[in-house]
Amino acid sequence: QVQLVESGGGLVQAGGSLRLSCVASGSIFSLNDMGWYRQAPGKQRELVARSFRLGNTDYADSVKGRFTIWRDNAKNTVYLQMTSLNVEDTAVYTCAATIKQTLWDSPREYWGQGTQVTVSS
Repeated sequence: QVQLVESGGGLVQAGGSLRLSCVASGSIFSLNDMGWYRQAPGKQRELVARSFRLGNTDYADSVKGRFTIWRDNAKNTVYLQMTSLNVEDTAVYTCAATIKQTLWDSPREYWGQGTQVTVSS
């Protein structure tokens, strides 16, 4: 079994910062890309940022320059540093990772439970 557990969400004032963490645990042979998605009320889930195993990253245009994603492969952990938060960043943030459980498995996507980020004006 594989689990992704997020932490670090909460309530912050506009202009503030938060750091999210996501730890993958369980039977893991290899972790490929890890990323963060978010879903605001009444909106579709969207990609926020993604980190690939070789170090390259990808960001949504709306967060470029404000959010930073990085990972610690030794700890199977991905982080999202969010700065200059605004009310439009309010959403449930969910971690996702593409994982192979054994050498012979095909990569499969796993999801965390999500953590609420609320930005007040």
